Formats: sequence, C-alpha cells, structure tokens
Amino acid sequence: MHDLAASSESPPMTTPPPSSPDRLLARRRHWPTVAALVVALGAGSVLLFGGAKDDPAPAPPTRTDARSAWPGVPRADLAATLPDGPLFTPAIFLDATTAVGTAPTPKGDESRLLLRTGRQVRELRRVPLDRNPQFEAFTAAGNQIFWAESTADTPAVRLWTANRSGGAARMLTADSGNAVFFGNQYDLVVADGKLHWAAAPGDVAKTTEIRSVPVGGGPVAVRTEPGQWSLSAWPWLVDDGSTSGEPRLRNLATARDTPIVSSGLDVLTCGPVWCRAMVMGEETLTRIDLVRPNGSDRRKIAGGAAQSAITDVAVLDRFEILSEPGPDTDLTGAAALVVYDISTGRTVDVAPDADGAFSRGGLLWWSTATQDEEITWHTLDLRAVP
Repeated sequence: MHDLAASSESPPMTTPPPSSPDRLLARRRHWPTVAALVVALGAGSVLLFGGAKDDPAPAPPTRTDARSAWPGVPRADLAATLPDGPLFTPAIFLDATTAVGTAPTPKGDESRLLLRTGRQVRELRRVPLDRNPQFEAFTAAGNQIFWAESTADTPAVRLWTANRSGGAARMLTADSGNAVFFGNQYDLVVADGKLHWAAAPGDVAKTTEIRSVPVGGGPVAVRTEPGQWSLSAWPWLVDDGSTSGEPRLRNLATARDTPIVSSGLDVLTCGPVWCRAMVMGEETLTRIDLVRPNGSDRRKIAGGAAQSAITDVAVLDRFEILSEPGPDTDLTGAAALVVYDISTGRTVDVAPDADGAFSRGGLLWWSTATQDEEITWHTLDLRAVP
C-alpha cells in the first residue's frame, strides 16, 4: 500500500507489494485478531469509546448455508494457477467470474496486472519486478477499471484506467498529491463523472485534500477540508475523532456534519448508514453489534468468538462479513466465513475453511488451499441476493 502522509496515531494498513512471490500467502491467513482491530484505529473510520451500558437483544438464532439461503446467487471457483504457471492474486472482482489482479511473469522478473475471466487472460500492465511495482486501490464503474500505481523509482502515485472490453490501459494523472490509501473499498470513489481520492498535505491532522479527475482524463480538482478525513460512500467523509475529538460524518454535497454517537467500551468502524461496534470486555472481545451512527437501532450480530473479516462495514448497507476461528485456525490459517444479513437478521454460512476474505463493490471472495497448497479463489455476488 502506498501512504505518504499517515499520522503515527492513525496508521493505514500495509500489504506486501503485489509483485512479491509471498503476496498470495500474505493475503491468505489474513483473519484479524481483536488486538489488531484495536490497534488499527487509523483506518479513517474507527472510534474508541467507553463501556456499553445496555446489552441489546440477542441476534435471531436462524442460521443456514449460503447455497440454501441464496440458491440463485452467482458464485464461482477460480484456480489461482494461471495457464502459464504463476499464481494469480485478485485485487477486485467485476462479477463472479471476472477479476483484475496481479501475477509475475513465468520468468519471475516482471509483475503483470491482468484482467482474467476463467482461463482467458488479458494483460493490462507489465512492470519490471526490480522497480517494486505496487498496484492498489482498485475500483470499477460501468465499463471502466481504475487503480493506483507506484514504483520505487517513481514513488508518486499515478492513477490509471482501462476499458473492460478492450484497448490499452492509460494513465489518468500523476497529479495525485500526497495520496493516502487505507485498504478499503473507498480509497478510490467514482461519482459525478470523476474519480475521487484523499490526499494529506502538510500536517495531516489539520487538513485533507479531496482530489478528483474526470474519468476520461483532464485537470485535477482539489477541495480542501479542515480536519483529518477519509472517503466513504459518496458524498460522505468520515472523521474518526482520533485528532479532532469529535467523531463525525461530513456530507460533501451539503457541507454539513453529522456527529457519530456511542456509549460504551466499543471499537466502532463507521460509514454513513451503519457502524460496526466491537464491544470489549476487560481484555477480550465480548460481542459484535451493528448500530446507526446516531446511536439508534443497535443489534447484536455475533458473540465474542467471531471476528470482523473485512475493513468495510455493512457491504451494500446490508451484509456484515465475519469470520469464526476454529480450534486449528492458528495452525492452518483457515476459519469459517459467515455473512450476517441485516435485512433478515439471519447469519449465513458461506465457507467452513476460508483463508481470508475480501470484498469490493458487493462482490465477496476468499481462498482455500489443499494440503498440497493448491489454491482456489471462490466468489459470491452479494449484489444478486434478493
């Protein structure tokens, strides 16, 4: 991940360079621990408060598996090994069978950015490995794919785009400012015909730049917001309160702020619709709740044995992605992957042995591995859940 101006109080997540041979294993065995969640207060939307006063009503006991709960929802399995040999690591799925991701060349001297559907592979970019290329912050809108790219010899972030249906990739801009990415689905946001991202000029605690460039290319516009903010679902920003002491949401369209309310010893990760509340005991997690930013509609969704599986809260404002470590998780890295459906109050079992989970744009994916380390990627299109 590329972060040029994160504060020491709010460190963004870091990942190995996509071109690293160890990156796939780094993405696997990725389940967070409670300690890591508490430390990761700098994802731009995580808040810490003091102890919960009233326990909410327990979650409904209804539970089923994903194939039974959502029989018509698209899903797929994709072998990690490419036809020419190297392992493919997806960065974003565009649908259940189509992904953009990275893989080294067979010789291992270059990193490739690929658009892959099954065994059909189209190369978007190729950069020598000794330049330490990093491809990150992926998003897609319509027929366009967007990403951020940097190399060791040219550390400034450059924003690129490619057309899903064909044609060469092209750079939109190198005027990215001091770009800050937190590893969530809102690092790059497409809205109003523009690609938006956050940058941190000078003292990151005092101001945040919201930069944008037309999706077809053109000059970069810069809007400066007082305070330390991260992008969320457009047109919202989130201030986690770590420097301001006032956790809040800001609507860029109206320039109005909405306070984020909490009582209790909670670690909150918030968006404009829901907050995930990790309710802490003296030393351990006791349960996971969902609550509105204004403090209303609080509900328990899991006990202390569960963990948050991804950074983003309430995918599509409906699905909370969780993991349930088993007795062998510390040894194997695999844990059960479950989805809490906010609209029905039902917990749905997705996979018993997932090696980490990832989500962008309503697509959920995870990997599994055999004893011979044959890796398979699995997808579930949550956008199609009725």
